[in-house]
Formats: sequence, C-alpha cells, structure tokens
Amino acid sequence: MVIWKRNLIVCWFGMFVTGIGMSQIAPVLPLYIKQLGTDNASSIAQLSGIAFGITYIISAVFSPIWGHLADKVGRKPMLLRASLGMAVVIFLMGFAENVYVLIGLRLFQGAITGYSTACTTLIATQTDKEHAGYAFGAISTANIAGSLLGPTIGGFIGESLGFQSVFFITGALLMVAFITTVLFVKESFIREDKKTLSMKEVWNTLPEKSLTFILFVTFFILSVALYTVEPIMTVYITNLSKNSSHIALLAGITFSASGLANIIAAPGLGKLSDKIGAHKVILAALIAAGTIFIPQAFVKKAWQLMSLRFLLGLTSAGLLPSVNILVKKITPASLTGRVFGFTMSAGYLGVFGGAILGGQVAAYFGIQYVFLITSSLLLINAVLVYFKVYKKLSINTQKQQLL
Repeated sequence: MVIWKRNLIVCWFGMFVTGIGMSQIAPVLPLYIKQLGTDNASSIAQLSGIAFGITYIISAVFSPIWGHLADKVGRKPMLLRASLGMAVVIFLMGFAENVYVLIGLRLFQGAITGYSTACTTLIATQTDKEHAGYAFGAISTANIAGSLLGPTIGGFIGESLGFQSVFFITGALLMVAFITTVLFVKESFIREDKKTLSMKEVWNTLPEKSLTFILFVTFFILSVALYTVEPIMTVYITNLSKNSSHIALLAGITFSASGLANIIAAPGLGKLSDKIGAHKVILAALIAAGTIFIPQAFVKKAWQLMSLRFLLGLTSAGLLPSVNILVKKITPASLTGRVFGFTMSAGYLGVFGGAILGGQVAAYFGIQYVFLITSSLLLINAVLVYFKVYKKLSINTQKQQLL
C-alpha cells in the first residue's frame, strides 16, 4: 500500500478516537461528578462546566507548542506522545476519587493532546498535491464525526456499563491508536538544524499573512457554529418529543445524524476540492450550511430536526477540510506544524466559545435563537470568505493559467 494511504488510515482511526475521547464525557459528566460526591445541583452544573471547558482552553494553549515540536523532531513522535498520553490519562479518570482529581486529569488531557495537529501536519507534508483534498477531507471528517458521536457513545456506555466504563473503553481505544501508529505510520522526516523562530518571526516568514489570518478566523467561526447546539440539543429534543420516553436515544440519533453525513460526504467533497479548488467548495458549503440552520429553529417534530442535521452534515463536510487545504497551500513546508498548531488552537477556542454561546443565547433568548444566530455567523463568514479568500484565489488561479 502507498505510504500516504497507510498513514491516512491510521490517522483516520486515531482522529476519530481522539474526537470521541475529547467529547464523550459531555453526557455523563454531571452524573459522574454526582457519583463522586457532589450533591448540590448548582455545584454540579458549575463543576461540569469547568471540567468540560478546561480541556479545550488548555489544548488551545499547547497546540502551537506541539505543532512546533512536530516540525523539529517529526510528526510520528508527536502522534505517539499524544495517543499514549491520552490513553493513560483518560483511563485514569475512571479511578478519580473526587471531582478535583477529575478536573486535574481533564486539564492534563488538554496539555498532552496534539494528536490532531500532528496528524494534520503529517498528512500535509507526506501527501502529494493531487490527493491533498481527499486526505484532508477524510481526517477532518474523522475528528468531527468522533466529536459529534462521542456524546452518544459516552451516554450509551455510561447507561449500559457504568460511568467508569466510558473512560476505560476510551482509554483502551486510544491505546490501540498508539499501537497502530507504532506499527504502521511511516514518515520520511529530515530534521533541519535551523534557528528556532519566535512567533513573530514565524508570522513575518509567512508569504500570505492576511490570507492566513482570515483562515484562522474562519476556522474559529466554523468551530463556534458547529458546537453552539451542543448544550441545548437534548433540551430541544425534549421540547419536540414531550410524550417520548426515549429522549436520550433521540438526542443521540440527532447528534449522530450530522456525524454520519459528514463521514459520507467529506471524501467526495475533498476530491471535488482537488478538482475545482477548496475556495469554491468552502464558499458554497458556508452558504448551504448557513441556510440549513434557519429551518432548524422552526421544526415541530424530532424527525424533522434529524433530517436537517443530516443535511447540515453533508454541507459542513466541506468546511474545515477546505480550510486545512488552503492553509497547506499557502504555508511553507518548514512551518507547517506551527501554523497548523495555531489553526487547531483557533478550533479548540471555537469549540469552547460555541458551547458557551449556545448555552447563553438559549438561556436569555430561547433555543430557536441559537440556530438563527449560528446561521448569521456562517452567512457573515461566507461574505468574508468571498471577498478575502474566494476573489483573491480566483484571480491568482487566472493569472497562473495565463502564464
């Protein structure tokens, strides 16, 4: 098998499991904290928010650091460090004696993560230009799908086998990712003995500073938009299915619908990006996703919401992978790890910001407004991408064709 394809398969599995590992705690967290001895409802809510959010905030801080090390020592060592570290830390969460130990482990999880950054950098540097869109589509889908399916998987395992089993099983899967990385990932990495550049020097070295900044902003907004519904989905399903006794199952299916659609659509949209350009795919996907969010605010039945979430998954599959393709295209190879590290930081901050935004909007204005505000964010982002990315790259492409 071609090396880049083998690396892609291993990274796909690792990214999927990592996505689950980062998000599976969401549905069981309040119940697990209660099991650990916290009885006050307000305290449970407060501690749950801290435990959930701290991982993403710390990940945003450390992601550029691991990206920098990936450029210095290689991407495979970073994959091994992240997968083994997360396997051990998440497994230990099942043995937490109190909520403060759990929060400490969640903090440590955020500090040692970086699997996504290393995978993205490995694929960017080891995959030929003709297949970059397909490869980025596949690994981005794996991470998104894992993140979206994680709450459902965590809730099912917690209900069936107990809350501790969620951590044990996820830790075991990450250990499998570590072993497959050891055995199958191949990297032709040549260390360049160059002076370590500061953040300012890295920025000054980039040939397309304004475009890179716009792509960071776009990645942040996309992550916010994709996660605004995380805190309110179960409540919304409850309102739509008042007579149902299977709210948890319906909520899980609704979460999973967009993840499943993402898995189906991303490779195809990645190939389309290789043919017509990622800037065209991301603009069309932004407009489509922004439009699909609007009717979600007005559905009357749970199945209607599930159908729209599936359609959203088909369109969102062309968003984050397209950003990665464009970042790869305009970034010098020697800085790929650091730049993708900053991109992932923007994504982690977006996940945290999206969850906070969704909860606050729902609390003050109502659940329907979460979907309308998210739609507005995506459509505003579409305008930004059109003027700052699409038009610029279209002009550059025309110039290249004339030469």
